[in-house]
Amino acid sequence: MEVFRSLKEYYWRERKLLVLAIVFLLSSTALGLVYPLLLRYLIDDVIMKGQFEKVLGLAVLMISVVAVKASFSFAFGHFGGLAGNRIAFNLRNALYRKLQNLSFSYYDKAKTGDLMSRVTGDLETFRHFMGYELPHMFNFCASILFGSAVMFTISWKLTLFVLASMPLLIYLAVRFQSRVQPALRSIRTSVSQLTAVVQENISGVRTVKAFGREPYEIDKFARQSESYKDISVKTGYILSNYIPVMEWTVNLSVVILMGAGGYLVLNNALTLGELVAFFSLVWYIIGPLWHTGHHINIYAQSKTSAERVSEVLHHYVQIKDKADAKPMPAGSVEGRIRFEDVTFAYDGKTPALAHIDIDVRPGTAIGILGGTGSGKSTIIQLLMRAYDVTQGRIMLDGNDIRDLRLEDLRREMAFVFQETFLFSSTIRNNIAYGIGDVSMDEIISAAKLVQAHDFIMELPEGYDTVVGERGLGLSGGQKQRIAIARALIKRPKLLILDDATSAVDMETEHAIQMGLSSLQDCTVIIIAHRISSLQHADEIIVLDEGRIAERGTHRELLNRHGRYAETYRIQHEDNAPKKPEAEERRLVYHE
Repeated sequence: MEVFRSLKEYYWRERKLLVLAIVFLLSSTALGLVYPLLLRYLIDDVIMKGQFEKVLGLAVLMISVVAVKASFSFAFGHFGGLAGNRIAFNLRNALYRKLQNLSFSYYDKAKTGDLMSRVTGDLETFRHFMGYELPHMFNFCASILFGSAVMFTISWKLTLFVLASMPLLIYLAVRFQSRVQPALRSIRTSVSQLTAVVQENISGVRTVKAFGREPYEIDKFARQSESYKDISVKTGYILSNYIPVMEWTVNLSVVILMGAGGYLVLNNALTLGELVAFFSLVWYIIGPLWHTGHHINIYAQSKTSAERVSEVLHHYVQIKDKADAKPMPAGSVEGRIRFEDVTFAYDGKTPALAHIDIDVRPGTAIGILGGTGSGKSTIIQLLMRAYDVTQGRIMLDGNDIRDLRLEDLRREMAFVFQETFLFSSTIRNNIAYGIGDVSMDEIISAAKLVQAHDFIMELPEGYDTVVGERGLGLSGGQKQRIAIARALIKRPKLLILDDATSAVDMETEHAIQMGLSSLQDCTVIIIAHRISSLQHADEIIVLDEGRIAERGTHRELLNRHGRYAETYRIQHEDNAPKKPEAEERRLVYHE
């Protein structure tokens, strides 16, 4: 029960509803004991004695009992359902809050499909258990207790025989649980993996089709689906073995009990009505025991689901505020950034950055250039505290960013990432996302700064045009411009552009740069592969394998004839107009 204790705070607040559901279910079960007693009275005192005038009153009493029992059952369903749904509501919100607060390192390894399975399927299994199966587990114990008590009043000898068969039934149920629990855990894991395959395929459907890999994806899904099928068949085999064994054992016990009861009736040690009533009461004990496997099956599923939910809820958050984190009032940030001997390794071994020293004055722009894997984006990840440095420190206005509140730190920053993400909403809402309550004039002004207003107005509904998931329906350059507008509308003190103009043409890029130059008192960090994106920066840093290879202004770096100058020469040659004769030779070659 450790896993259920770990989730106590989410269901304990609904304990009143759970108690009401259990009380009404127990009341319904207790009232059901009246049926066998009325049946004994009908046979022994009415039929056997010929007092048929009592039949009408007995029928009215029976109908009344049925009506009250039905009302108790309704109340159980109402309060149990309400409790289960409220518990699911508490857990669902807690899970979503946790997913928002988990560190970037968690999402580096987590699969979207698996997380979706936990938030939906596992949560629903736990809801069903708490609202329905948990009260039935209490009812299971009460049925045996109530049934045994009434059976003792009828025949203690037959009651002892019934109780003597219980250890065997319990043994079979426990043995079943020990085998089915691992199988059910494997099923839940396999379902998550199957969901992850589907989610990943849908997300990357354009890549799949572009490379013609549909057969490969179909085969991959088929293999995962076959694995899920095999595990399900194995679990079904366990169930198919348990059910007939339990049924045979129970029916054998009933046959022996019937023989013993008939013997007592023939010897006048038991009346016929008492025997009929006793057999009705037997199912208050054997019936629940017969369904022990079902309850154990549900319990095992819910336990597995609860474990998976609890894993997320109690996952350690690596990046979080210190207990004494310093608040930063809005508007108090100047924008001075210092990297002091910063070293960082994602795996704790191989450094992605080594001994980085950078000083960015408020209101200036710094450019970072480097090849793939040189550590450019890692600098941004560290600055926003997606990860904490392994060595050294990062300072903002003289404060170590680890000593500041995350909310305050990121409030003063605006990011435009290399992989542009737009929400499935209107362009208006996407631009206003970072600030929330903002006027239409401000949205249009931000769009004009990044040369996005014109193409937006050409769309069917302008700023109210709904873009698809991940911005589908727009070109890469259009998505990047909307993302930059989303960052600018925050009026940040720190603006970070991670290859933010890679998908726009040179003319549009120049216009965007002119728009960015109008920002006042904003510290800008530009990461780019194209020198044209950062050549106007106050300082340019060239990274190579996580270390600073060169630094200086555009003109200074060109005069040094190093890596920067070589990159500039290559890019300049690529962008230079082709000579007519060269173009002619190329055309002839293709012909």
